[in-house]
Amino acid sequence: MRTYTRGAPTVFLLHLVCCVVSCKAAENPSPVIPFLSANYASHPTLYFSRQDLEELRLKAETTHRHITARITHAAHTMLENPEQYLPPWDPKDFSARWNEIYGNNLGALAMFCVLHPENSTALDLAKEYMERMAAQPSWLVKDAPWDEVPLAHSLVGFATAYDFLYNYLSKTEQEKFLEVVANASGYLYETSFRRGWGFQYLHNHQPTNCMALLTGSLVLMNQGYLQEAYFWTKQVLTIMERSLVILREVTDGSLYEGVAYGSYTSRSLFQYMFIVKRHFGIDHFDHPWLKQHFAFLYRTVLPGFQRTVAIADSNYNWFYGPESQLVFLDKFVMRNGSGNWLADQIRRNRILEGPGTPAKGQRWCTLHTEFLWYDAGLGSVPPADFGIPKLHYFEDWGVVTYGSALPAEVNRPFLSFKSGKLGGRAIYDIVHRNKYKDWIKGWKNFNAGHEHPDQNSFTFAPNGVPFITEALYGPKYTFLNNVLMFSPAVNAKSCFTPWEGQVTEECSSKWLKYKHDPAASSHGQVTAALEKNGIVFIRGEGAGAYNPELKLKSFQRNLILLHPQLLLLVDEVHLENDSPLEATTSFFHNVDVAFEEAVIDSVHGACLRHKDGTYKMFWMDDTGYSQKAVIASVGYPRGYPYNGTNYVNVTTFLRKPVARAVYLFIGSSVEVESFSVRGDYQQVEVYLASNEHAYAVYLFTGTPRQSIFAQVIVDQQKIVFEKKSFIKNIPVKEVKDYARIVEQNLLHFKPVFKQLEKQILSQVQNTDSFRKTAERLLRFSDKRNTEEAIERIFAISQQHQGKTKRSRKGPKGYKFVDAVPDIFAQIEVNEKKTRQKVLALAQKELPVNEEEEMKDLLDFVEVPHIKQKHSVLVKLNKYGPSQISTAGSRASSISTSYTRLFLVLNITIFVVLLVLQLTRFRKSKRLHGQRCLYSVLLIDSCILLWLYSSCSQSQC
Repeated sequence: MRTYTRGAPTVFLLHLVCCVVSCKAAENPSPVIPFLSANYASHPTLYFSRQDLEELRLKAETTHRHITARITHAAHTMLENPEQYLPPWDPKDFSARWNEIYGNNLGALAMFCVLHPENSTALDLAKEYMERMAAQPSWLVKDAPWDEVPLAHSLVGFATAYDFLYNYLSKTEQEKFLEVVANASGYLYETSFRRGWGFQYLHNHQPTNCMALLTGSLVLMNQGYLQEAYFWTKQVLTIMERSLVILREVTDGSLYEGVAYGSYTSRSLFQYMFIVKRHFGIDHFDHPWLKQHFAFLYRTVLPGFQRTVAIADSNYNWFYGPESQLVFLDKFVMRNGSGNWLADQIRRNRILEGPGTPAKGQRWCTLHTEFLWYDAGLGSVPPADFGIPKLHYFEDWGVVTYGSALPAEVNRPFLSFKSGKLGGRAIYDIVHRNKYKDWIKGWKNFNAGHEHPDQNSFTFAPNGVPFITEALYGPKYTFLNNVLMFSPAVNAKSCFTPWEGQVTEECSSKWLKYKHDPAASSHGQVTAALEKNGIVFIRGEGAGAYNPELKLKSFQRNLILLHPQLLLLVDEVHLENDSPLEATTSFFHNVDVAFEEAVIDSVHGACLRHKDGTYKMFWMDDTGYSQKAVIASVGYPRGYPYNGTNYVNVTTFLRKPVARAVYLFIGSSVEVESFSVRGDYQQVEVYLASNEHAYAVYLFTGTPRQSIFAQVIVDQQKIVFEKKSFIKNIPVKEVKDYARIVEQNLLHFKPVFKQLEKQILSQVQNTDSFRKTAERLLRFSDKRNTEEAIERIFAISQQHQGKTKRSRKGPKGYKFVDAVPDIFAQIEVNEKKTRQKVLALAQKELPVNEEEEMKDLLDFVEVPHIKQKHSVLVKLNKYGPSQISTAGSRASSISTSYTRLFLVLNITIFVVLLVLQLTRFRKSKRLHGQRCLYSVLLIDSCILLWLYSSCSQSQC
């Protein structure tokens, strides 16, 4: 009996473990992105395979109808107005302006053709579209030849369409378009060594250009051009994997460039994550930033789902998506239906005319990925707290929001406040704490150009109506943000003497000043963000954003939302005894509607009229005095996407050691009956009465002895905001073994290339086919050296074949490829030399006034080699780096097989000599003989070391 039941406990235990694992998987099902493992039968392969087409077309008619309708609308619009959407034939017209529209719209048209192959008219339009793009000598913009972003948009759209429509193209079209992809990709590869997007992490240009290069690389890889594809893929993965390691420090899911440019970054970043998972098995779906990113989209939407927080350079909402990004998060990260729900709300409430309408060149760009990533099985489920105004603090971004993602109704407010570090906490601390020192050389590795001088700025939208707004994408002037300026200026180069703004203000450039101190150390801090009984209290400290010579001891801005339509703002300025400052001036903006003057009982104010009523603001200092404001509009210089903004400018005279200014913002449904202010050094008291409530607000000066921030009394109800809730700036630790994480991820893509090479060569059956295959593998190399490489490969393969024929029986399943040296091994060896050569050339090509030190910024950490069986010399392509010298690489061209043979023979000789020493010569008394033997052993040891070194380099 024991014989038959001995294994029962083990079987039972295994069964139990399997049940637990399966149950857990059922509770948290994760979508499966099939890893292709180099199984490229044909196109399409980028996002889906040929066998997936039937399923995609079925979804288009059922679960994905709402997305299909938008793809169809895009295609029909282009079909009805071809001359408006087709690229021009004339290169002068194509390059005359920013031309990302051509690459952006092509993806949606190609997706329509995939879903409706019977529509020959659409297919003809797509082919003509590609023909026109292929006819251009360059996809760059004439007036910005240093900016590869337009080229990247064209490349990613063109290469995606090539993959989607490959089977509908003629042989001539396939070859012509492939050459176009190769040329554009090769150019991007070269420029990645000398342009900022190659080393400035988390900036929107980086994922945009890298994703374009990776798309081109995969297209060429599928066609068998492994050498170029390998170089380009390694470059992209090295850049992006580093960027993703650094992104781990951004703990709140935000992107420092704001919501609009954040959607630009995430569009390509999410494509990258999907592509590397599908093609190389690199999984980033557990990335901590990714798990928090939904909050960045959900907590920044104003009531009504049409506008967002417009911090930094921005439009009214998003540049790209965000429906595609939201369904991606839902399918691959959250799995709860909330991403689908928010995408649906945004889709339903899209502005069709006027401000906030998606741009013509961007509105269709993410439709194909939205279709491919949408998971109808998750449903559309609102977050658990939907409908309830919530306070949310983005600790890295330095932004607080309240009341996001609500219906646009009465008493549905939105409030935002910004006071953080330049570039966000993660980037700022990396620069100032010298973190990731192997990669980062200060601000040269980051680009804060799209940020604004906006520390301690705020916005307010009572009833969902934008009352105080950001000034959107404009010059980097302090007065174009809802913040303070001071007078007299201590900086002789101040943009608006006698007033001086924040240190990052830039007078003559389109981009923020950030590279050098004091601008490089600009920072603010949110010190409190609390909500009690429906009242919100926010405090920020902004003195660190101004010139230290102003002798600002503190600049505190306090926001107290007393009622959904009643906001109290108190600015408190503490001066050093020797401060030269005499006055401060504050700005409040609205980009849509002009302000009008308003005065009640000598209290000055301003108002703006909206269709549902009048929104008002009033102000006075802590002595009760109200200064008349300047109410004006300002236009932006040519080159900005918006005309300008409307503003209210209020000046307050300063007293030492502390001065305060108090502002009251009132919604259309609230009437304020009284408003008074009284203050001293220790506190300021604000009393006001509305048609509904009476309020008394006590704000205390930030001294260590005070235990509370503020106290609010509403109709005899006391609410206290205590200092124990003070927000501390907790530094984030550097990611442990950060270089090794990148190295490990880079190891994933090499086996794919090796396997693909093996598959290609497995089709080789004779000499002629081998030569043709080798020519294709080295198609873009120098012709003369390519022929030499083929002859060398062929000669070695013949020797292997001869040995195989002499054996009695070849191995089972023998193919010609087994006798061919591994081309990939030498490609890998050459890659390092190629990079070094290109880097040296890039350094020479830099202009004299170039600030970036490329030699310091692109010092790649080498990834350990995977052992290879064969090695052969392969020359470099003409589109990317220049050719390396053949003389310098002769040693590495030794056949691995011969190296192994010599190594084995030498070890045998060594063993024989050692045995002789231990047996015969040990008994011999002749000293001369022993010395000879030891000399031979020493020489043999040196040969062994040399062979070992040679073998190691050629990965035998």
